[in-house]
Amino acid sequence: MSFKYTPNTLKKLEELFEEARYVIRFEKGNFNSGYCILEEKRVVVVNKFFNVEGRINALLEILQTLTIDEQELSSEMLKWYRQMKDQPDFGKDAPVQTQMDL
Repeated sequence: MSFKYTPNTLKKLEELFEEARYVIRFEKGNFNSGYCILEEKRVVVVNKFFNVEGRINALLEILQTLTIDEQELSSEMLKWYRQMKDQPDFGKDAPVQTQMDL
């Protein structure tokens, strides 16, 4: 998927998790992958020392592993989520492509 790594993109991902009834917490911890998922409590913990790009990449990796109930999402968020899901590399261990402002 190609998009910009900006605070707005991070905010939109956070809103997607919120609408899917997941709580995102940015905290210090010893995570092998930089994040931890508590599926029973619907809590996602991401390393607080990640920069914006690291946080976005972690949330995208987490999103690929979760089953999101699309009925819980607003129409705008559902459209954005489906757009991400329709990318050929979504759900695979392929690196996320970025558009960089030079």
